[in-house]
Amino acid sequence: MILVIRVRQIKVSILKDTEEYLKNKISHKLMIKSSDIFSYQILKKSIDARDKKNIFYVYEVDVETPLEKSILKKDLEDVLLSPVEEYHFEITGDKKASNIVIVGCGPSGLLCGYLLAEAGYHPILLERGEKVEDRVQTVEKFFETNVLDPNSNVQFGEGGAGTFSDGKLNTLVKDKMFRGKKVFEIFVENGAPKEIFYEQKPHIGTDLLRKVIISIRNKILSMGGEIRYSSTVTDLKIEENHVVGVEINSKEVLPCDVVVLALGHSARDTFHMLRDRGLEMKPKNFAVGIRMEHPQEMINQSQYGEYASLLGPASYKLTYQSKSGRGVYSFCMCPGGFVVNASSEVGYLAVNGMSNYKRDERNANSAIVVSVTPNDFGNDLFAGLEFQRELEKKAYLAGGGLIPIQLYQDFIKNQCSSKFGEVFSNTKGKTSFANLNEIFPSFITDSLKEAIPVFGKRIQGFDRWDAILLGVESRTSSPVMIVRTDMGESNISGVYPCGEGAGYAGGITTAAMDGIYIAESIAKVYHP
Repeated sequence: MILVIRVRQIKVSILKDTEEYLKNKISHKLMIKSSDIFSYQILKKSIDARDKKNIFYVYEVDVETPLEKSILKKDLEDVLLSPVEEYHFEITGDKKASNIVIVGCGPSGLLCGYLLAEAGYHPILLERGEKVEDRVQTVEKFFETNVLDPNSNVQFGEGGAGTFSDGKLNTLVKDKMFRGKKVFEIFVENGAPKEIFYEQKPHIGTDLLRKVIISIRNKILSMGGEIRYSSTVTDLKIEENHVVGVEINSKEVLPCDVVVLALGHSARDTFHMLRDRGLEMKPKNFAVGIRMEHPQEMINQSQYGEYASLLGPASYKLTYQSKSGRGVYSFCMCPGGFVVNASSEVGYLAVNGMSNYKRDERNANSAIVVSVTPNDFGNDLFAGLEFQRELEKKAYLAGGGLIPIQLYQDFIKNQCSSKFGEVFSNTKGKTSFANLNEIFPSFITDSLKEAIPVFGKRIQGFDRWDAILLGVESRTSSPVMIVRTDMGESNISGVYPCGEGAGYAGGITTAAMDGIYIAESIAKVYHP
């Protein structure tokens, strides 16, 4: 049996990044001949650009070699026996569920359904919006006409809100159970690029993600699952504190023993229904702010210097604590992408960022948001939700129903813009010049005006006069959390809150991982 050796901190100049050179670096670090390496697998690949004159890749690899025992005896730095990192799904439940219903076909709902179907269950997935092919057409029509479909838009529909995003997959969550690895395996099996396994900041892009979603859907169906579209859950049927059914579109009642609430963070009507049915919920912190656009080439130069042309579109992550103690930070940064009209309610307007896999559009954009807490909007359960809606209503009115947009210098001067500078906005959805100061309370605008010049010292040109601001970024995370036990169940037996809308995830990967966790929780109680 050949043992696998893990080698960390292999530094390779970006000017010498070839398979042969990497193999030579590996053999040098292991103090063996290159010919003694049977094979190697890249586990991580990151960019170290702290010194703009000497940018290099940092690799971590698993190596197969017949000399593994002698290598381990050398006790070399950054060399160790590769640990076993495999995901396991176990079924220990002793009950039979009549039906398992999953509400929502975002990452958490789809991955929960995928794991259950793969294990022999027959989950029924309910999605209020359209299948992704039809949804894309509906959303593109909205971008052109500004006529919104409240049930099929950037927020609602198969794939969830992440379908119209950058498709970022990075997460800081500790993954002791290797659920994240399982998510990536499923994504790659269904068409995602293999590079997501090892890239420092993996992403799929909105264009490839749509194809992955279609493949996952087809796998679920082939394994015995069922998916219904245009199916809004309008009520829960509860008897003796246990769920016994769901009402669909205020008409049909579907009997079930298990309901997975894989809601998006914008399912506001569903949150109200759940409160009325007695589900325990609580308000939570989130953040609101603006989208900010800069030329992607400017970001590349600032991050990579003279080597910018050799590397892909650069990203950034910025944080700042204001004098008042508020956190201000970049969120959902989209290199080479678009700002999109992400509204889900008629008469209200929100924005988000979106990139294709190649990230080859002219502008970079990111949300620049300010943290808010119940102290800002009240401790009522839905006070945060209403705070979001108030901002979105003001944004809709400020832009005359279009995305309100403003140059940075005019934002500072508290005046409406009238023309672009050298930077032209790149949006999906029409825009209108407005004064964003009129949308936000002063503690938001003051925090933004304090933070952006600081960010300009970290990324050259970030606070340029003609940088573009667009509003509002209000859907950073769910404003409520549906309380659940350590077994993943709510205070209503058989109801399992899941994913970003329920307050347990933030992004595609963590939502998908939470879907897997809930599938595991169900398997501890029920068998196929």
